[in-house]
Amino acid sequence: MSNDIILKADNISKQYRLGLVGTGTISHDLNRWWSKVRGKEDPYLKVGDVNDRSTKGSSEYVWALQDINFEVKRGEVLGIIGKNGAGKSTLLKILSKVTGPTTGEIKTKGRIASLLEVGTGFHPEMTGRENIYLNGAILGMTKAEIRSKIDEIIDFSGCQRYIDTPVKRYSSGMTVRLAFAVAAFLEPEILVIDEVLAVGDAEFQKKAIGKMQDISKGEGRTVLFVSHNMAAVKRLCTRGVLLENGKIAYTGNISDVIDTYLSSNDKNFCNYERSGNENSTHIKSVKVKTSSNNRLHEFNKDLKIEIELNSNDNIKEPAVSYQILNNENIPLIHELLLSTEIEFCNKKGSFKLISTIKKIKLYQGRYKLNVFFADNFTKSKFDTLLEICPFEVINENKRPYYWAIGSAIYKEDKTKWEVVLDDE
Repeated sequence: MSNDIILKADNISKQYRLGLVGTGTISHDLNRWWSKVRGKEDPYLKVGDVNDRSTKGSSEYVWALQDINFEVKRGEVLGIIGKNGAGKSTLLKILSKVTGPTTGEIKTKGRIASLLEVGTGFHPEMTGRENIYLNGAILGMTKAEIRSKIDEIIDFSGCQRYIDTPVKRYSSGMTVRLAFAVAAFLEPEILVIDEVLAVGDAEFQKKAIGKMQDISKGEGRTVLFVSHNMAAVKRLCTRGVLLENGKIAYTGNISDVIDTYLSSNDKNFCNYERSGNENSTHIKSVKVKTSSNNRLHEFNKDLKIEIELNSNDNIKEPAVSYQILNNENIPLIHELLLSTEIEFCNKKGSFKLISTIKKIKLYQGRYKLNVFFADNFTKSKFDTLLEICPFEVINENKRPYYWAIGSAIYKEDKTKWEVVLDDE
């Protein structure tokens, strides 16, 4: 590797056997051994289906990753995006040396700190303070080095009151706060962050992204960032890799990678999907159904917005709202649904809300959504998604209007809402 390259993935592939734990049967192990004795390639590397989770394959082997090659420069922030099941988390686990590749090699310079899942690397019986020292030791730091950083770590995490309490008593959000602070302040050369930041609240996500920008630009360290939040990826990353069914579908400038990813979704849906803990209350996905393909919507046509929620309990007064923003991030529409109007999230499970705005007259321009999920009774927010699902309004029928592009909107009818239960 050149001096400027800090991480290189060289022909990385990862194969799994479906349905069983381990590499396979005794006969498979004997076949592998016999091939190795004769100096031949593992015969099971020649079989296996592509990692498309939506189809039923013919092989009991599947390639979670196949022929992955890329390089990351020192101080670069690389965004890794793709649909659920594309192989993003598997790739990060290989890069973090949590698991090994079936074929290929990872070459790195310096220490790697990873934040892959809530609680990864933390011992639940140990206190927050003890876990800071444990993680630092795993990274190869001395006790004196850790001690010099511990006050900054505790302050950034916001867990001062609980720092001497066992981590098993922390909420998932507190655990993520502390884990991120440890990973960021113990000065690894490479910081690997998975979608786990989505567990944190909006204030912490903003704080964490700011810290990652400081790490890359101010301190010259490298960050690999996986997220379904395209706004955060675009704001933080300079270059991106798009994974699709375990293979690299596109790599390049982050704006181009995001555009390629969004345009590869359902032709007339702008999708935002995220992975989340099924035991937490959060927004699972948001879809905007436009009147035309490629995220284009015709002026004066119905616009449909689908919001899928996950509730871990009966919420007192659930409330969901969304804003439609213009290209300058100015809200032009704000729609609100209360449980007093239509009952939803009154028990544990998934709920899909469908909002249809009839004959919406959004004028030519680019738009996106903010989505909010809260309890109207306690005034507490469960989840917030900002600047997602970009789409463009066109006026092919040349219906006349007399305002500047992107500046105005009016609706003829009240927005219609409906709730679709998970089992329908």
